[in-house]
Amino acid sequence: MSEVIPIVGRGYCYEDLKVGFRFRTHRRTIGESDVANFVNLTWLTEELFAVADDSERAIKGRPVPGALVYSFAEGLLLPTMQDTGLAFLNASLDVKGPTLVGDTIHVESEVTEARLTSKGDRGLVRFANRVINQRGEAVLEYNPLRMLKRK
Repeated sequence: MSEVIPIVGRGYCYEDLKVGFRFRTHRRTIGESDVANFVNLTWLTEELFAVADDSERAIKGRPVPGALVYSFAEGLLLPTMQDTGLAFLNASLDVKGPTLVGDTIHVESEVTEARLTSKGDRGLVRFANRVINQRGEAVLEYNPLRMLKRK
């Protein structure tokens, strides 16, 4: 009979997440190549993101698309649901302020809702996620509802 060895880096299961539980992610600095690759991949060719000249713009510096900030937030959160996340069900998203190339972001998350599915074999958990820059400013907020495995 072999011993079950736990996997390092497994995400939270439903039972691990109670309303009020909070955590934060590691950080990530957004580079010019990140914006260029994202614009090329998504065809998000708005001049705000595709042209470097900011001489006539209200926002000085190289702006980052909110969709990229959201995507990076989800990547930073991935370890919290590795092997345990089953579905992303919905969310509302609010861009609170600009993110610029060179900004360093992390995500602060709080469980705001947790309940079992109607069958009871998995759980639904809603989070309040805030993407924070290096100055401590919230630049994006969203509240995903996720379906997670039970233990």
